[in-house]
Amino acid sequence: MRAPTVVADDSLPNRVTIYEVGPRDGLQNEAAIVPLETKADFVRRLLATGLPVVEVTSFVHPKWVPQLADAEDLWDLVAPLASEHATPMPVLVPNERGLDRALAKGVQHIAIFGSATETFAQRNLNRSLDEQFTMFEPVVKRAREAGMNVRAYVSMCFGDPWEGEVSIDQVVTVGRRLFDLGASQLSLGDTIGVGTPGHVTALLQAFEDAGLPSESLAVHFHDTYGQALSNASAALKAGITTFDASAGGLGGCPYADSATGNLATEDLVWMLQGLGIETGVDLPQLVATSSWMATHLGRPSPSRVVAALSEA
Repeated sequence: MRAPTVVADDSLPNRVTIYEVGPRDGLQNEAAIVPLETKADFVRRLLATGLPVVEVTSFVHPKWVPQLADAEDLWDLVAPLASEHATPMPVLVPNERGLDRALAKGVQHIAIFGSATETFAQRNLNRSLDEQFTMFEPVVKRAREAGMNVRAYVSMCFGDPWEGEVSIDQVVTVGRRLFDLGASQLSLGDTIGVGTPGHVTALLQAFEDAGLPSESLAVHFHDTYGQALSNASAALKAGITTFDASAGGLGGCPYADSATGNLATEDLVWMLQGLGIETGVDLPQLVATSSWMATHLGRPSPSRVVAALSEA
């Protein structure tokens, strides 16, 4: 079979937005540096599949993420595609220096990346949990004044490798504060992939109770324990309509060794197609793109759908 049998569920959204993170989150933890032209071609191919958002890179210091040291050069190569495809192409901005770089390149969509836990804030941002808000406040303010769209990620929402369980109340407090800086959307990250469907449902309900409804939220799942697609299904039932995913299931986190691949975009699209939910994504073309990238990385894609359709 090249497509799933469609059995629609009228209780679910009829369309979702897939926020593709493969070029940034997918590649950032690769040990071997991916050539600039390969990265640019990856972005081009992803845009051609009809993905509605493609996060391109991060304007982070090369010392911290060497894979993304070519951020400006990559942006120069792919920036014209944003208007050609009418597709937002965000970049991650860690601080005001990163924002300066984004402004210099005429970037229109940025994302900031906060933490729900003290330890990860220290390791990833070199700031305390409270200090991260002081760091991000001028970034968001200046970006908004420049007419940029700002997304806020909050990591370690379902567990932390150093601190263990993370309370739902703590996640909601941090997430609400990040969003209230002026973000248009808050993406809730299961950075180490320990979340389960019941946990997802409870967290989303807690955000709803705190005045942040599903339309303001996105979810970002990792598949460390094989729960990413189940968690996406739970989020869908809770009304979430924006899902982060990475082509071919690429990804990890350079500051959390236990974080393995992201939810594979192809696996998510297959599930959504089976539910009759529109994504605008050409699945065969996306599978071909992930298979192409897998040859450049020298290993098979971890996506089950990529493996199945590549052999079909």
